[in-house]
Amino acid sequence: MSAKAPVPGRLVIIGGAEDKDGEMAILRRIVELAGGTDGNIAVVATASGAPLDPALRYRSLFLDLGIGQASCLPISSRIQAYDPGVVERIRKSTGVFFTGGDQLRITSILGGTPVHKALLERRMEGALVAGTSAGASAMSDIMIVGGPEEEAPKKCTTKLAPGMGLLHDSVIDQHFAQRGRIGRLLSAIAQNPGITGIGIDEDTAIEVGPDLCFTVLGSQTVTVIDGRNIEITNASERAPDSPLALTDVTLHILPKGYGYDLKTGKPLAPKGD
Repeated sequence: MSAKAPVPGRLVIIGGAEDKDGEMAILRRIVELAGGTDGNIAVVATASGAPLDPALRYRSLFLDLGIGQASCLPISSRIQAYDPGVVERIRKSTGVFFTGGDQLRITSILGGTPVHKALLERRMEGALVAGTSAGASAMSDIMIVGGPEEEAPKKCTTKLAPGMGLLHDSVIDQHFAQRGRIGRLLSAIAQNPGITGIGIDEDTAIEVGPDLCFTVLGSQTVTVIDGRNIEITNASERAPDSPLALTDVTLHILPKGYGYDLKTGKPLAPKGD
């Protein structure tokens, strides 16, 4: 009898500024999914310009919340991302957590390295991968690295780059409602209408299962933008910085307990409703 294939690990993608002093519901869920007292979380603060400080803070939080082991991985250069010892610590982890900062630091330092490959393999073997703020943006295939806030969507104003490839056919923005980022997410969807835009508010997260359905956690909301049914757009015709025309965009606002099926594009009501 052949062994069952491993089930891919879950993703917990946080919009930033998650509660670190009260109930800490999102961080508690990360500890639970990483194995609790039997778990081993590796904290990666590559996105930060001063990576030791946020790494130590999250390590302390996870230990206080009951994780068995938590360690800080010193990855601030591509040389360190080739270190066999660092790679081995990723391979032994039951969860990997990415802090905030600059998402382009994550991908430019880790992209294509043995650490990146080990991360993708561990996730497919069942390990949890979580990230907040910049660590959230880096999760998808296509990543937002910049763009104007609190403006209507315009052509060529949202800057995109390859992400870490943990979540396919999606693009993520964080601190979403708090920083007025709907325009830049719409701009990203105009350039890539076949993917799903996911805007995550602060102290809010999505928990993505192996079936590619996610559930909303936390105190605020998640905005989902589906551009697959766009009928009219001037994205390929207008000059840079010109206002975009987009019709038949589907938008969903999902608070805690609601979910979304990324395969079918259907929102999901809370279980029991």
